[in-house]
Amino acid sequence: MAHSLQIGDAAPNFQARSTQGNISLADFRGKWLVLFSHPADFTPVCTSEFVALAKAKDRFDAIGCALIAVSVDSLYSHFGWISAIREGLGVSLNFPIVEDPSLVIGRAYGMISDRSQDASAMRSSYYIDPEGVIRAITTYPATIGRSVEEMLRIVAALQRVDQGGAVTPEGWHPGDPALIPPPLDMRSFVERADDPLWFYKFEGGNK
Repeated sequence: MAHSLQIGDAAPNFQARSTQGNISLADFRGKWLVLFSHPADFTPVCTSEFVALAKAKDRFDAIGCALIAVSVDSLYSHFGWISAIREGLGVSLNFPIVEDPSLVIGRAYGMISDRSQDASAMRSSYYIDPEGVIRAITTYPATIGRSVEEMLRIVAALQRVDQGGAVTPEGWHPGDPALIPPPLDMRSFVERADDPLWFYKFEGGNK
């Protein structure tokens, strides 16, 4: 089986052809990045995702996050798909789509098994921080599309946590109060010991 990457692992570097020229993952060091795979070009679920991502790209740009797509299809297949979407839906795909016909990238990231002959189950997203570390991973079956809103939310939540002093609760969005991490020292714990919710505190007071 291919090695499955875990949160906290360094994202494997690669160099490959894309619809925006030759790129290397290392080119994106210093900014946030969502690297996401899709099973195949000219498929309905992938088309819906890519159209939504293209429309939301300015929102990713606003939080300093780049997008890279990867699939097993050839560069020329990508070009044909991009043209069909532009002509049929009036949307230009404004992020690079990498070709991976040999499955080298997919297997390096553990998206597919070494025994797989294709990438039909590959719909994974890797959230990579400016240091090149994988901070979150999501994987969906080929039949279910991702939520672009959730992709944006994950990046924003990771950025909020990196500011320090907080963790994000269920359903958190930018502008919402974050949770204060529970105390890790005895003095702070004793100060909260008479509060039954000492472990559950929001910034600015509990809801």
